[in-house]
Amino acid sequence: MVVLVVAGAGIAGGYAWYEFHQTAIPPGFVSGNGRLEATEIDIATKFPGRIEEVLVREGDTVDAGQVVARMDTRELLHQLHGAAAQEQQARDSKSTDEAVAKVAQSQYEFAARDYERSSKLGEANVISAQKLDSDRTKMETYAAALLATRAKTVADTSAILAAEHDRERLQTQIEDSELKAPLRGRVQYRLAEPGEVLSAGGKVVTIINLTDVYMTMFLPEHDAGQVAIGADARIVLDAAQQWPLPAAVSFVAAKAQFTPKSVETAIEREKLVFRTKVQIDPQVLRRLEPWIKVGVPGMAYIRVDPVAVWPAQLEARLPPQLMSLSPRQ
Repeated sequence: MVVLVVAGAGIAGGYAWYEFHQTAIPPGFVSGNGRLEATEIDIATKFPGRIEEVLVREGDTVDAGQVVARMDTRELLHQLHGAAAQEQQARDSKSTDEAVAKVAQSQYEFAARDYERSSKLGEANVISAQKLDSDRTKMETYAAALLATRAKTVADTSAILAAEHDRERLQTQIEDSELKAPLRGRVQYRLAEPGEVLSAGGKVVTIINLTDVYMTMFLPEHDAGQVAIGADARIVLDAAQQWPLPAAVSFVAAKAQFTPKSVETAIEREKLVFRTKVQIDPQVLRRLEPWIKVGVPGMAYIRVDPVAVWPAQLEARLPPQLMSLSPRQ
């Protein structure tokens, strides 16, 4: 009986809370509860290897392109030097074979002129058939040698290209061994330490995107049908209810779903709802970076009537100490 009484009181209290928040704002607005969320990005290894150093700690803010970790590249450097040596060897071989080809070209041209003269003399019966055959054989021998040297030169060119590609591949792997932040964010988790050996795709650091912070709320069918993408909104966090944050609707699901258990009231869990994302203004986010904490609960309010006036308690405003800061400070 005690459990039933407590449960009944909880449901009644939740329903009263819901009704209060629904009636606390004038017509032309809808609201819902949620938690502050941000896009998480895992920075992982592209190739297997050992971690040499991790340059950030949990809570650090990183800029786009900043190196957050480095992998051990000693083995790759040895392979790179070997590829460079093979490339140089192929270039030297090509230079030698090109010189041999020039000699073979000269020998062939000389033998071809000899055979041409011998052919004319043979027609006049001035030289013997044996001499004519000898000159023709010499010319054909030099022609075959010339073709062989040219083929060797072509093979040298292919060897150079292969060595170049191998060197560039290794150079790319070495560059990829520096793990960089793809955007400005805050380190949420440090998942690996120096000395650990990771496979390809091993996660080293997880960062949250400080330019993409939003609250997910679930609206009933009637309310969701009035919400447009880009609609003006406010986010009021439980920890800072006196500072409504300017936001806008960035997503409304095209399909209804059963309300998740994270919604506070039991009565709402019995309805179909539409998932809606309300995103905080990026310029405001830049000022609020040190205070952004994923998971903070709050309320989101959306203006569905463009001519409706925001009530005084939901006028967008920031703490006075932040108003003097530029977005880059």
